[in-house]
Amino acid sequence: MATKAAISFGLVHIPISLHTATQDNDVHFNQLHKVDHQRIRYKKTCSHCGQEVTSGDIVKGFEYDKNQYVVVTDQDFENIKTEKDRSIQILHFANLNQISPVYYDKTYHAIPDAGGDKAFELLRTAMMDEQKIAIGKTVLGTKETLLALIPRENGMLMQKMFFADEIKSLPQTYNKQPVNDVELQMAKQLIASMDKPFDASKYKDEYQERLKDMIAQKIAGKEVVSAAPEPENNIIYLMDALKASIEQANNEPRGA
Repeated sequence: MATKAAISFGLVHIPISLHTATQDNDVHFNQLHKVDHQRIRYKKTCSHCGQEVTSGDIVKGFEYDKNQYVVVTDQDFENIKTEKDRSIQILHFANLNQISPVYYDKTYHAIPDAGGDKAFELLRTAMMDEQKIAIGKTVLGTKETLLALIPRENGMLMQKMFFADEIKSLPQTYNKQPVNDVELQMAKQLIASMDKPFDASKYKDEYQERLKDMIAQKIAGKEVVSAAPEPENNIIYLMDALKASIEQANNEPRGA
């Protein structure tokens, strides 16, 4: 389901639709009662009267003091939105390589709506030619969100971003060991031997495939056989490991 939005670029207003760019293909499981294998159900109940409630009986409340709440409605959230909050405001442009991947969250496809095609394509083309992305802000739900608009050959991506105060610092420092020139050259040689263009179609979730196969075996009443153990690696020294890795990489087909 698409979400309606708009991009504000100076005095230009571009109506767009946002479509989620990723999907969940994982195998999902239900929780069952160990005794009779029936589904476990969770009920929402009132902590005061114990009565079971439905979603229609639930409102949002902010606890401003111990057990003291102020109720906030959906209309209250809408009332405090400004016109700027209702569109994606481009704040400035930047280089893609200036942003650490840790700031990126969820990805959407941004597609122009009727009447916004020309302005959308003008913005996309200009950003592609200048090799720039756009940094913007908007309000999604009840939260102001930082965004990156990234032009592509066919359309544009909108990347939700974290604010700086939402990023955790490095949990601990590590002891940086000195490396000598020989080791560094060997490491660079290994990188060069494994260097090839990224092609997303070459990768698949092999564990999920094994998981589906295991489920099919259990449905068929077959015994699940353990995976074959990996050969042990007896290499102890770093240089030996680098040399062996380079040899292995050089023996692999380049298209693999």
